[in-house]
Amino acid sequence: MRYLMFVPLLMLTVMTGARGAEVSFLNSSGSLAADLPFSEAVRVGDTVYLAGQLGALPGEMTVVPGGIVPETRQTLENIRNTLKSHGLDMSDVVKCTVMLADISEWGAFNTVYAEFFSKPFPARSAFGANGLALNARVEVECIAAFSD
Repeated sequence: MRYLMFVPLLMLTVMTGARGAEVSFLNSSGSLAADLPFSEAVRVGDTVYLAGQLGALPGEMTVVPGGIVPETRQTLENIRNTLKSHGLDMSDVVKCTVMLADISEWGAFNTVYAEFFSKPFPARSAFGANGLALNARVEVECIAAFSD
């Protein structure tokens, strides 16, 4: 019963902390086409949320030809360039969400993915999607964190 008096204090602390975090909308890497209605990344405190990336050449609205392998490589290069333009690198990624147009291409995706990340790997989710933007084979979104 006496613990209940701490619940409002805990809730106030959590809400104040969330409202007090600095939010920055980041759009300087040039990986996305200029007229898209979203930011390439958003920084909240020390955490950076990247928009989903496709295997399109920077600033273009078509994916690279050749299927899952070149698309995956270009997607991860786009992520690396976005991170770099904001003072981060692939080792700062803590979570990836992977969307594949065909989940049977998961193995081929993984082979390329392993070229860009090393142990300890970020947490990751992967799922098949019914239709990605630009008829892409793969889309990846990431969360990265600045370390102390």
